[in-house]
Amino acid sequence: MRNYFILILLLLVSITGFCQDLNAKVIVNAQLTGDENIQVFKTLEKQLNEFVNNSNWSNKDIKPQERINCNFVINITEYSNTFFSGSIQVQSSRPIFGSSYTSSLYNMNDKDFSFEYTEFQVMQFTPNQYQNNLVSVMAFHIYMVLGLDADSFSPEGGNDYFKQAQQIVNYSQQENYSGWKLSDGLQSRFKLIDDLLSPVFSDYRTILYNYHRLGLDIMNENIKEGKAQLVNALTLFNNIANKRPNAYVTRVFFDTKADEIEQVFSSGPSVDVDKLLTVLNRIAPMYSAKWRNLQF
Repeated sequence: MRNYFILILLLLVSITGFCQDLNAKVIVNAQLTGDENIQVFKTLEKQLNEFVNNSNWSNKDIKPQERINCNFVINITEYSNTFFSGSIQVQSSRPIFGSSYTSSLYNMNDKDFSFEYTEFQVMQFTPNQYQNNLVSVMAFHIYMVLGLDADSFSPEGGNDYFKQAQQIVNYSQQENYSGWKLSDGLQSRFKLIDDLLSPVFSDYRTILYNYHRLGLDIMNENIKEGKAQLVNALTLFNNIANKRPNAYVTRVFFDTKADEIEQVFSSGPSVDVDKLLTVLNRIAPMYSAKWRNLQF
């Protein structure tokens, strides 16, 4: 009988392990407050790590090696009692087939981040119900991470995740926190998910799939063909620029990918990048110093 219960316990532990979607590291940095060593920041960091890593965000069985690597760095600039404000930097990556290389998928600096937190408060995400702004912001970015990862493996594979992110935006508007409304500007959570799900930006999600699955993932077998596919994918940004110049999703993409694009096209087999250079300098001129390193 004792062995039976041990077996059941091991099975439950195994099943739980397969339910985790993310391999995340959450850091709470409170240096700018001058009180970074107080216990509340350490407790918040520990609770957020548990909340992000131990929750089943997709309702899928995920093997440990399939978990998405991501980082959340919360920079606290001010706090008073239970109110905290600052920013959150979110980064995620996905492995490239046949190599040890990982490609950045999401690099987002969300500056409109404030929340209330009482030490040891319960953190629980409910898909269709507002809990608090801390949970909403974390969950929004988690579903962005999941959606972008899924889009990079299959055409529009991230639909369900992006729709959940949009639902979080919709119900989080009831509280007076920044980033959730159309009136919060052109670089808000509202704007980011609204663009991603808009037919106007359908080329963007095509780019995500073609760039990663048809480009980077085949470079282990055929570098030149992979680079040619990257050129084809990136030139689609011209279509987006024709419809929506200076789109926020375009900025987010190149904040994430500029270093990688420079690295890929500054060495190895040459491909014709003349058209690509024209597009890159048009839509991402802030990275023109990197584009000068691209080789024909």
